[in-house]
Amino acid sequence: MSKISITVTTQYLAAQSVAADEQYMFAYTITIENQSTETVQLLKRSWKITDAEHKITRVAGDGVVGQQPQLAPGESFSYTSGTVLATPIGTMEGFYTMKGSKGELFDVQIPSFRLAIPNIIH
Repeated sequence: MSKISITVTTQYLAAQSVAADEQYMFAYTITIENQSTETVQLLKRSWKITDAEHKITRVAGDGVVGQQPQLAPGESFSYTSGTVLATPIGTMEGFYTMKGSKGELFDVQIPSFRLAIPNIIH
């Protein structure tokens, strides 16, 4: 079951960041699109968050933003969440554990994406 599409957009939240305290807040919006022919449900998430000093934080839990969305063929689900880094740049990657219509569990990779203050990289 690899017909699940993941797209990500990110945003630096300057008003919620305190550079002097090494707190850089980022929001990310993820859209999950079911391009398969069967209904699927997102059960769990697992993240690996890496800052510019290679400090890794792992986050895992049930669902996303308090939900375990079910997606029929052709449906999509979008949500926005956030994370705080100790550096002005970092990356996130991970996977969702999903359940197919026959009860089988499978993982959908979330490709690595960059979190960065605008114009920090030329």
